[in-house]
Amino acid sequence: MERFLWVCVGGAAGTAARYAIAIWAAARFGTAFPAGTAIVNLSGCFVMAFLMSVAVTAGWPDTVRIALTTGVLGGFTTYSSFNQETMRLVIDGAPSRAALYVGLTFAGGLAAGWLGLLCGRLLGGR
Repeated sequence: MERFLWVCVGGAAGTAARYAIAIWAAARFGTAFPAGTAIVNLSGCFVMAFLMSVAVTAGWPDTVRIALTTGVLGGFTTYSSFNQETMRLVIDGAPSRAALYVGLTFAGGLAAGWLGLLCGRLLGGR
């Protein structure tokens, strides 16, 4: 239960950071390009890989590692988790599974988004 609470606290902190970056990026760069999301996704991938590497090398307790990765970075960006999981499949010698995961996530995400858009329009009367 303690680990769960740390993940929740971390998730709230990550979500707040993501929102703050989105506000800052929109004010700094405008809204024609989703710069805030790009900044969050790219920095989240870097920080996730960095933290996982340090956590394994330094032997961090699972609660600390999970609170920072699943909690903070999970609230900050789920793309960092996707990136870490894909890299883990490649490192573990399963590049075909990594490619399947990337393809499924990308194509499936676009398809699910399109279906959600259509259903929303249908229900919304557009």
